[in-house]
Amino acid sequence: MSEQAERYRRAADGFLARIKAVGDDQWDSPTPCPDWTARQVVAHVINEARRMVATLRGTEPKPLYGVPVAEMGTVPEPAADADLAAAWSQTADAFVAAIDDPACRSVQLPSPVGFVPFGQTLEALPEDVLIHTWDLARGTGGDERLDQDLVAHVYEHLKPLDEALRQPWAFGPRTPIPAGADVQAEFLCFAGRVVV
Repeated sequence: MSEQAERYRRAADGFLARIKAVGDDQWDSPTPCPDWTARQVVAHVINEARRMVATLRGTEPKPLYGVPVAEMGTVPEPAADADLAAAWSQTADAFVAAIDDPACRSVQLPSPVGFVPFGQTLEALPEDVLIHTWDLARGTGGDERLDQDLVAHVYEHLKPLDEALRQPWAFGPRTPIPAGADVQAEFLCFAGRVVV
């Protein structure tokens, strides 16, 4: 497994752990994502990763374990009995496999700086998974601590894209960094989250 795939695997496992920790009565809890519940945050991450894998493979995304397909940037509404953990596990496995498949490296994907080959995006992965792991934990009272090595690596590779990321469908405005903030707090403020 490449370093890029291993980083995504670690982030995916962290997200899965937070999904499994959500109580049955917490799925409608609000999160730091405006207007998104805990269920919607998870559905969004599944949908975006699943659509990206489908693009890389030249296929159409398919519903998984009660999570329907939605357009990129929108949130699918999972069935009441959707198995979000199973849907994420399958999606993450497919994403990790795509990272290490040479045939996927040259596939052009949309980004804040235009279309770029998938292979050029790998160092900034898995920013979406990390940010939404924190969102899910914050919204449900879970473990908010992220893998610090992952955070530092992703943050370092996103900083040069600062201006390009300030798009309605990417990151919102930066938020103030609290005094004494660690790298996780800096990263989350960079992504527009309020961490205090």
